[in-house]
Amino acid sequence: MSKPLQHYISSAPFNPVDDEALTPEQERYYLASQWKMMWWRFKKHKLAVIAGIVLFLSYSTIFLTEILAPYNLHSRNSDFIYAPPQSIRFFHNGQFEGPFVYGLKYRLNMDTLKREYTDDLTKVEKIRFFCSGDSYKFWGMFRANVHLVCPSKNGTLFILGTDRLGRDMASRLLYGGRISLTIGLIGITISFLLGISIGGLAGYFGGWIDNVVQRVIEILRSLPELPLWMALSAALPANWSPIWIYFGITIILGLLDWPGLARAVRSKLLALREEDYAVAARLMGARPSHIIARHLLPNFMSHLIASATLSVPAMILGETALSFLGLGLRPPVTSWGVLLAEAQNIEAVALYPWLLLPMLPVIVTVLAFNFLGDGLRDAADPYH
Repeated sequence: MSKPLQHYISSAPFNPVDDEALTPEQERYYLASQWKMMWWRFKKHKLAVIAGIVLFLSYSTIFLTEILAPYNLHSRNSDFIYAPPQSIRFFHNGQFEGPFVYGLKYRLNMDTLKREYTDDLTKVEKIRFFCSGDSYKFWGMFRANVHLVCPSKNGTLFILGTDRLGRDMASRLLYGGRISLTIGLIGITISFLLGISIGGLAGYFGGWIDNVVQRVIEILRSLPELPLWMALSAALPANWSPIWIYFGITIILGLLDWPGLARAVRSKLLALREEDYAVAARLMGARPSHIIARHLLPNFMSHLIASATLSVPAMILGETALSFLGLGLRPPVTSWGVLLAEAQNIEAVALYPWLLLPMLPVIVTVLAFNFLGDGLRDAADPYH
């Protein structure tokens, strides 16, 4: 009779990874948290990183708009109506003079009734930095007159030209960015709170709750979006203050954007609620809000991030379109859409093309959000 085979069982704790065989780079990878791995993956998406930097710089200007703008928002230069952009130069007659612009002189063309501006080469107007200029009320709290850049004494600095009232377009673009950029963030906050809450309830509980939510979403999605925006914007009282108009437009954009997100959340939760970890949490007595927030939503965070980064530019475009049509924000509130409303006629396009410059920050911001969304969507799933 043969002897039974011996079994050699190690009493040491099981370790699936041999620590001695790991390189420092491998050990750093295995011990990294999920957020750190997301950051590593995001850094590899160069276009998304550049887009993130662009958006960071854009939103940073919101806090220092008054200082960055060379002129006050409402400053008028009646002698320089529809002045073209002034070129920044460094050399005059072969000598280095530092950053400066030539003075402007104009004449009225009696044939076309157009103001024709030319550079006055005898006036070298040096640009001043960290200087005192137009007075302003910083964030509406206290008076100040400090600017990053200023025109020379008794000179001009119209980097992007002026409008029909002689107001500096560069300064107005900076002030307009404060409104157009923040309206998307506030609107997406309202949209996400509604979309995740309503979609989460419909997907988790199902039944009659799901039926009611689905019918409401179908009704809202069947309405033409732009005419609905226009109707609701036109319904805002004309005697409201600019700040109430701002919040009214923001709430309208947020209330009309949630159905798409709610439907996506609902469909995902219908599948995830039957997973073992969700059933186990439910059997252990966890509340539905806890299960949805801690167990179900994190499993499709990449989709939520992508939806957010796509919804923000959609809201910026919505505000721009409404203001362009005269149904959104109105002067004295200044946004990119309000600025574009001044370039509605063919005269502006043919004779004063710099009035169309507000569309450039809109394009750059929308593209940056789209590229950032691609990078964040990939980074949110580092194991994919």
